Amino acid sequence: MRLLIDYLSQHGLLATPPPLDTPYEEVLQQYLDYLRCERHLSETTVTTHRRYLIPFLESLGTPLEAQLQQLSPEQLLGYFTQQLHDSAPSVPRMVQGVLRRFLRFCLHHGYLERDLEAAIPPLRHYHLGTVPHGIDTEGARKTLQCIDRTTAIGRRDFALILMLHTYGVRGAQLRALRLHDIDWRQSRIRFPAAKGGKDVLVPLTDEVAQSVVDYLRHGRPQAPYPEVFLTAQPPFRPLRCAATVSLRVAQRMREAGVELPRAGSHSFRHGFATRLLEQGQSMKTIADLLGHRNINTTFIYTKVDLTTLRQLPLDWPEA
Repeated sequence: MRLLIDYLSQHGLLATPPPLDTPYEEVLQQYLDYLRCERHLSETTVTTHRRYLIPFLESLGTPLEAQLQQLSPEQLLGYFTQQLHDSAPSVPRMVQGVLRRFLRFCLHHGYLERDLEAAIPPLRHYHLGTVPHGIDTEGARKTLQCIDRTTAIGRRDFALILMLHTYGVRGAQLRALRLHDIDWRQSRIRFPAAKGGKDVLVPLTDEVAQSVVDYLRHGRPQAPYPEVFLTAQPPFRPLRCAATVSLRVAQRMREAGVELPRAGSHSFRHGFATRLLEQGQSMKTIADLLGHRNINTTFIYTKVDLTTLRQLPLDWPEA
């Protein structure tokens, strides 16, 4: 129905409906413009704030300005506690950041009479408290071999996963990769920065180049977009959803029988860093290849450097 409505609207056969005038739209739009113009956040981050903020604004009721003036710490705590019980583990941390920034905005713009940011309790998080679970070389090989490369979507997924395995980039960097980022003459490829990191410029391997050429010639639909990877179903467009690449990778891993605690595109990034450690590469080299600006971000991979860790234990005294 959505595609039919879009088609009829584009051909002037159906009037475009006016946008819904929600009670919170004015305040929400002011906040989103603040994120774009004053905080200089990316459009992806702005969309994330909108997604997590709308349920909160809807829970306040109308009129919104009056409800914000009467907002109490107990209300905030109750809403946040509900998110802890009713959401996936990663959602409360996102809600925490969005609500705190929105409350600061409301205080500075006169929608709140007092600072309520402290009503959102902190979530305990231990630095380097997790262990990366990366896919090994055999698992990556099985995943790639199980992809049917006779189809357009198979060619696309093969090129995506091969890039993840070869370069350890993020799924967001593959979504943002454009045709001009591939320097065919110099055999180089540039992956744009993501999550506050830096661009990654690396050699274009023959295997990756061959997979990309195969996709561009026989799998990529004809569409006026500069992005390399597009959707496989019409209307053809870039992979704009943040979870699209990770979900596709996880599905391909399940089809190949590869099981990991957290399957997805990031497991290839962890596997890439683990392989570099096993090869004796320095942390500085790994940080540069991963696009980390701060080398402290890379130190979590020391937990999987088993060769070095085996040299650290002390002798256990006999009883």
